[in-house]
Amino acid sequence: MNRKPLLFILILLIFSTSIASAQKTLSTLDQSLRYSLYSRLGLKVIPVQVNDTTFKVQFVIEKIEEKPDFNSFSFSYSLLNSYDEEISSEKVNLLTSADLLTDTDRHWFFEKTISLKPSTQVAVVLLTALDTRQGDEYVYHTDLKSPFISSIPDFGIYFSNEVPFDQNYINIKESLLFKTVRRPSIHSFYYPIKFDVPFPPMETRPADVPKELEVINQGDFFANTPREIEEEGYYFFQTDTLAPTGILLKSTHDAFPKVKDWDEMIQMVTYISTRKEHETLLLASDKKKALDEYWISLTRNPETAKELIRNYFRMVEFSNILFTDFKEGWKTDRGMVYIVMGPPQEVNFSMDREVWTYAGMDATSKIKFTFVRSKTLLTPHFYTLNRSRAYQPIWFKNISQWRSGRMAF
Repeated sequence: MNRKPLLFILILLIFSTSIASAQKTLSTLDQSLRYSLYSRLGLKVIPVQVNDTTFKVQFVIEKIEEKPDFNSFSFSYSLLNSYDEEISSEKVNLLTSADLLTDTDRHWFFEKTISLKPSTQVAVVLLTALDTRQGDEYVYHTDLKSPFISSIPDFGIYFSNEVPFDQNYINIKESLLFKTVRRPSIHSFYYPIKFDVPFPPMETRPADVPKELEVINQGDFFANTPREIEEEGYYFFQTDTLAPTGILLKSTHDAFPKVKDWDEMIQMVTYISTRKEHETLLLASDKKKALDEYWISLTRNPETAKELIRNYFRMVEFSNILFTDFKEGWKTDRGMVYIVMGPPQEVNFSMDREVWTYAGMDATSKIKFTFVRSKTLLTPHFYTLNRSRAYQPIWFKNISQWRSGRMAF
């Protein structure tokens, strides 16, 4: 029997399997850099619907690094029909300096028109920025069409310099510019509600749901006219009040994403406090004195306490920047995990979930936090944690490290 053809077939199978396993897809991409404390760039993809099949897609890159050189990065985008589709070279479209619409002190801004076939069920836009100096790859994606998207808004929100507004929040008394594709005016609703902090990851009972939700109809206003945001809460903007889509914008105090005052600071330490400690802080008449005593009691060392305060509220600030939706970022499930556990070592997305991976209780184990995506009218990117009692050991371990002043990211 001639074994050479069989051997050749086996080699081909092994080779093809290794290539397939190495295929780059959106679901296999590690997106942990978007949550890193040391990122040089912040990416955002903002789609605006022109008609049923055409979208104006805005690629906004925030310059976190001071005065970055455009030529230090390679920018590109891809249009994918699933999270598991291979990102082949044919799907990668380069964005060069000739494509730049705007270059400001804070942003690079590109814009492309993307047309889909009428039969398209899933379309995902992926933005990539490769730091050519050290090989770091920043990525950000958003759905144009998917089961989680009812439709895309036919208007956009902009800074005063007409760069698309890429934040999850706006400070009150600041103004924004709205631009529409088809209609001359925009309708706004205001929700003054304040939300409680989430339950910890090992608490499996359902979260409390507000029995009533106050909403204030603020009527129409014209596009292309600056609009000042006046009250804390959140706003929902639509060009068509009968349509299942709009843009949600959280309005915050003027110090946000930083802490405003002692009362807010007390609310935020709930994640690393015992119930008795937190109740004592809430009832204290002199909040500053009570907090000073609280931090010193944890570390027994004033200098360590200062470092602990600095690190903890740094995580709060990043959570507010990264995860704010209709809640402040630190009150969301992802914000809570981010504060206690730190930035995830690995982040992977599927269409219906986001998974964070951390080192486990020992050097060889890993633990994953799975955030499930929900379809809501307010935002296409709403995620809630799959809670489990299995999180309890690692959760308490990290809280213990925070309380001793040894947690550092």
